[in-house]
Amino acid sequence: MSPGANNEGFSVVDGGAMEGVRIAEKTPVADVLISGAGPAGLMLALRADYQVNGKLMNEFEGYRSNLARYGITPTIVDDRSDKTSTGRADGLQPKTIETFKQLGMSDSLLRKGVKIYDICFWNSTATTPLHRQRREVHYPPEVDVTDPFILLVHQGMVEDIFIDDLKDRGIEVVRSSPFIEYTPTEDAEAPIQVKCGAGADGSTKTMKAKYLVGCDGARSMVRNSIPGAEMEGDSTRAPWGVLDGVIETDFPDLWSKVVIHSEEHGTILCIPRERNLTRLYIELNPGMKEILSSEAASQEFVMKRAQEIVAPFKLTWKSVEWFSVYKVGQRVANRFTDDSERVFITGDAAHTHSPKAAQGMNVSMHDSFNLSWKLNLAIRGLALPSLLNTYTAERRKIAQDLINFDYEHANAFAAGDSKALAKNFATNISFISGIGAVYAPNVLNEPSTLGGGLQAGALLSPARVTRYIDANPVDLQIDIPMLGQFRVVFFTPNPKAAAPFLSVISQHLTSTSSVLGRASLAAAKSYATLNTPASETEEFVQPQRYTAVSKLYTPALVTTAAKDDVEIADLPSIWQDSRWTFYLDDVMGCTKKWIGDVKEGEVVILNVRPDGYVGSLKAFEHQAAEGACAWLDGYYGGFLKA
Repeated sequence: MSPGANNEGFSVVDGGAMEGVRIAEKTPVADVLISGAGPAGLMLALRADYQVNGKLMNEFEGYRSNLARYGITPTIVDDRSDKTSTGRADGLQPKTIETFKQLGMSDSLLRKGVKIYDICFWNSTATTPLHRQRREVHYPPEVDVTDPFILLVHQGMVEDIFIDDLKDRGIEVVRSSPFIEYTPTEDAEAPIQVKCGAGADGSTKTMKAKYLVGCDGARSMVRNSIPGAEMEGDSTRAPWGVLDGVIETDFPDLWSKVVIHSEEHGTILCIPRERNLTRLYIELNPGMKEILSSEAASQEFVMKRAQEIVAPFKLTWKSVEWFSVYKVGQRVANRFTDDSERVFITGDAAHTHSPKAAQGMNVSMHDSFNLSWKLNLAIRGLALPSLLNTYTAERRKIAQDLINFDYEHANAFAAGDSKALAKNFATNISFISGIGAVYAPNVLNEPSTLGGGLQAGALLSPARVTRYIDANPVDLQIDIPMLGQFRVVFFTPNPKAAAPFLSVISQHLTSTSSVLGRASLAAAKSYATLNTPASETEEFVQPQRYTAVSKLYTPALVTTAAKDDVEIADLPSIWQDSRWTFYLDDVMGCTKKWIGDVKEGEVVILNVRPDGYVGSLKAFEHQAAEGACAWLDGYYGGFLKA
């Protein structure tokens, strides 16, 4: 091996110390190159579940991935020398907790984090001492979530969960490797060339990629490289201090989420944290009465301001783990991709806002979640251009919804108006939880006139059923692991009576006359080529149970019939093969909750996207099987290349 080459084939360009080193002839190609190893970047990488191909043998110590369960080949570069150890984002909302459960990664966070079920409001004026004005349940029963709490854990703990999982699959982040720029190429197989830093000596390395994703924060270099991309909105609002530490106080609501407002001195948001820590967000310039310089916003100044707001209660710090000052601003990028839709941005690279509603890390990871499965299908050659087109439309809408909420929330917060804050919170509580993030109609989301609680473009709500094969009560919305596949769920009160209808569907979906049948054959060939050995954790999950019919979709059947009235052998072939996804609706009325009443002689079909959002649903009479087949072909033909 030559001195300037490595077994990955990176092109190395010296900034001075390595002058004359031969450039490696072959530049490596990544299916997806990810810039940024925060929660957004790691979520995107994790959904690839990739394993190691080869180790970089020189100063670019790290790993580059090979083939993956999703079938993509991501490479992660990050400008930091190490992972996040303290501070930054701090809260996971109910929908994110549910997502971690479906990824099999929630146990450690739930065990170590702090669960917050309520929120308290305190206020003082020139004539009234500090007192509690009200106490509210954080997530009231009308917010339909399985985990009605915020889970407080710092960002580094979330990154650790991802990084540990990736290490189990043989992958590490390439550290101290900042993204510099990208340029388009004429190479149809790898149309993006990326330059990254490769060490403190100023050297660089180049790579080629099919897709580039910037998960590199508010000062995103990837966003800055996209022609015409810029942030829009308000970026110059009031400064706030943040302190993570172990405090001593006689304040009574320390272990609740608390808003403390002093008419004279400003506002604090108090959040209990793991390891007996408490985070305080402290307003430094109440009413914008004066311009506070960065030099004046010292840790000592921020501590004193917090003590003034909390008085007459005592407040001291035994230790401080993290301190920072930031300015509140609500901004959204005018575009989330370049013209070619080969370069994307997610998370803070695409939208910024105040941290006080615990949304940033959550929304960022769901940006990546939305993008990951679409990239998988696009890279495999299974997607029409219309599929990737939906990323910007869907996630930019959520970003705009977020900053609209955050603008009102931050203003009410700073004003110390507990009534206005509580009203704003109640109005937006569904969105805050994550379940209220709803996409507009598009090629993936077809509006329906059915009754029940499901809505195209919205998430599945919690629903408890019994899994037929082992009599386990399970949450239907998360029981099927997220393996990059669609879920096609059939609801019938009587599987025996519906057998002729279901048989026609079964034969159609497994034949080349259907879009899903042809796409499944193409997916099988692709996964046979781009596939990875199972990880140790998959030995317990047994994912093949859920992809026995197709790598592209999992069929499921839900019935209100009694278990003794139906046998798996009575079912058409795809449900015999996919027997782990046959469910009895005998626990809480899932069918009625999701889709309303299903009549005798009727079957309802529900298409669920790989990210858990409702795609489309429709009811069919038993004699309308051919129409159901045509409807399924029409839906999947809108975005799948078959």
